[in-house]
Formats: sequence, C-alpha cells, structure tokens
Amino acid sequence: MQLSVLQKYGEARLPRYTSYPPSPEFSPAVGFEIYGEWLSQMPCDTPSSLYLHVPFCRSMCWYCGCHTTITAKDQPVVEYLDLLRREIDMVATQVRQPLRVDHVHFGGGTPTIVAPMDFVALTDLLRDRFGFSAAAEIAVEIDPRTLSIEMAGALGGAGVGRASLGVQSFDPIVQKAVNRIQSEETTIEAVDRLRQSGVESINFDLIYGLPYQTVHSCIDTASAAAAMRPDRFAVFGYAHVPSFKKHQRMIEEAALPGSAARMEQALAIAETLVDAGYVQIGLDHFALPEDELARSQAAGKLRRNFQGYTTDNCETLIGFGASAIGRTQQGYVQNQVGLGFYAGSISRGELATARGYRLTAEDRLRAEIIQRLMCDFEVDVPAVCARHGFDAAELIIGNGKLLELTEDGVVDLAEGVIRVRRDYRFLVRAAAAAFDGYLYRSGRSHSQAA
Repeated sequence: MQLSVLQKYGEARLPRYTSYPPSPEFSPAVGFEIYGEWLSQMPCDTPSSLYLHVPFCRSMCWYCGCHTTITAKDQPVVEYLDLLRREIDMVATQVRQPLRVDHVHFGGGTPTIVAPMDFVALTDLLRDRFGFSAAAEIAVEIDPRTLSIEMAGALGGAGVGRASLGVQSFDPIVQKAVNRIQSEETTIEAVDRLRQSGVESINFDLIYGLPYQTVHSCIDTASAAAAMRPDRFAVFGYAHVPSFKKHQRMIEEAALPGSAARMEQALAIAETLVDAGYVQIGLDHFALPEDELARSQAAGKLRRNFQGYTTDNCETLIGFGASAIGRTQQGYVQNQVGLGFYAGSISRGELATARGYRLTAEDRLRAEIIQRLMCDFEVDVPAVCARHGFDAAELIIGNGKLLELTEDGVVDLAEGVIRVRRDYRFLVRAAAAAFDGYLYRSGRSHSQAA
C-alpha cells in the first residue's frame, strides 16, 4: 500500500454519506409549513421508519459528536417527553391515514435516561398513532453504565428487539482521556440484563483514533468485545471537530493518532473481528454470518442511513425531537437543534422543522451512485443513469476526482463500472466524494476519510 495514497486521501475531510446531500446543505428555505405539506401528501401505505431523539446524558464523553445536554435531574427529561408526545400527535394529524411503520430507532444522547414506565408509555403512544407492521423492529441506543434492571425489563416489555451499546474502548488510559470510564464487567452485566429481558439482538459501537489509543489496545478491546458475542459491531473513526463541539477541546490533540496510525487501528480491529467469526459489512460494520445485515449484504440489498449500514429499506423517515432529521419523498427536514427553540415551536403548535432540503432529480441519481459505492464498493454508473434518465458521460467524462482515483490505483474503471480496489476499501468515501456535487464548493468540516 502506498503511503503517498494514504496521505493524499486518508487525511481529507469527507462526509460519512449517511445521507445525500449531506446535512450541511440543508437550509431554512424548507421550514415547518413545507414539511406539513409533505406529510399531508404522503401516501398512507408508505413503509416508514421513525427516529426519536432524546438529547440528554448524565455525563459528557469528550469525543461525542451528538446533540446532547448534561443533566443530573429528571425534570428536564420529563418536560422534554411532554414536548415529544405533542410533536408525535401533530405529525400523526398531518398524515391522511396512519403510516405503516417498519422500524423505530431511539437515539441520543442516552434514550434510556427516560424512566422505565415513561419509555413504555411512549412506545404505546407510537403504536396508537401509527400503524406498526407485524415485524416492526424497535431499536434503542444504550449507555451500559446507567442501564438498570428495571429499564432493561421495560425495554423488553415495550417490544425492543435491538439494543446498541456504546463500548468505544476498554483501555483505561483512553477512557480517562475521553471522560468515559466503563469496565468490561459493566458491559457484560448490561448485555446479560438485556438478553434476560428478551432484547435478543445486541450491537456494539467501537471507536478508533482516540487519544492515547494504540493498535494493541484496539485489538484488546475488539477481542474482549467479540467474546461477549454481540450480533453486530459499528466501528467508527473519531472525528475531532472542536470548532463545532466545544467539549472536544478537553481532548489533548497531541495524543491523537495521525492518519497512518488511524488506518492501522481500523485494520487491526477489522482483522480481529473477522478472525472472531464476524463478516465485514461495507466500510465500518461487522455482523455474525447468520445476522440479517450479513444476509442483506450478500443479496446486494444493503443500505446506509443515519444509523450507518442497515437493512431498513424505508424511503420515509419521520424524525421526532430536537435536532432529529427526517426524510420524505420530496426531501430532507431537520428539527430545531436547541432545546429552547424546539420547545418554542412545539408550544406554538408548530412542527419543529428548522431547515431542510428539496431533492432534485440529479440529487437522487448521485445519491444512488454514492449509496451503492458505500454499500457494495462498486457501481454500474451507466445502469444507474439509465434508471434516472441521465447520460453517464456527464458524470464520468471530465470527472477530475474520479480520474485521480483511477490513476492512483484506488479504483478501477471499465465501461462505466467503478470498483474500489480491495486494498483501498477504507478510502471508499473518497470514491463516493467524486460524485458529490456539493462537497468541493462547501467550507464545512467533515470527518477524516481514514
């Protein structure tokens, strides 16, 4: 592997391509009135996903890139839940008939900061306002350090079938450097509580590129985590953007690994998990061979959305809560980020939409090309263009970024079919970026490509 190629592409700041266009392209031109129109025009039989954002945690992890607020008290959470229920009612009245819900995801923050009985009541409200399919999956993100026996039981009773647990790193030096102390024993206890409560599918999140992290500590963490036998792993590179996330200034920048070290860490984690019997899924996920995610990849049906790689094929996503992002057939919407602004919108009886993006035909074309590259590491550009009524030559001929990638040996291009070479799959976002119509005129920061 050429170090020059890694330095050229691995240090670039690129979107994660969990959506296209990426969220920095959203604007206030799409507000709550337009979102209301989009909801009212939604066909009642549209398969939909719901995302509920709970922006509270008990303590701040300094690497965190999420929208969250630290609270030691329960009252702010209780007041927020009231707003969330009112937003759910507003959205439910906008659509003509109850939507068919196939997936529900609770994210944060720490969704399980909600009291057990309140969580059950919230899922009951969702079932009452929307039409859950028989096989609807409910998933929730969990901080293992704060998961009580009562909450685990409530999750099982509410029908939660999948839990994503933050692990990140078991290295005590790294944990201290990022203000997140979490032992292996704590994680094992949380997994046991969930499984005993009927939450059968478990996901772990790992992070590389953290301060003081080493290849050795990454291997130790991945080995210990794999021994707990979760169904899936998501392995992310730490994105250091202290200009946007001020708490990240608590991290010692001199202790952060460079691009070459980050790549070594990512490859070491991948090799450890594959050796433990997991199948690599796309760029940064891993799953047991019998898991639905692995089967979806084998069948060429893998998707990528705001939760990463997924089996969720719903084109419609309804977001609830501060900062939540949603998507309809017409485009993307995002709620007010600040809790005060979000509360103000809901209190006025308005949808909380602060900004969004109306998709064009070209956006849909580029989105499919990027999605297939991110999921399959290859794409037949002429075939995709034919489905969308575009000429493939307009995307390939004169595409300087694609030409560079080809000349540097990162991708192969033959008769319009682009394949990312196996040794360079960790740079797949650079290949996707070659088809991003917005990236190189944007001044926004993104995460490192490797």
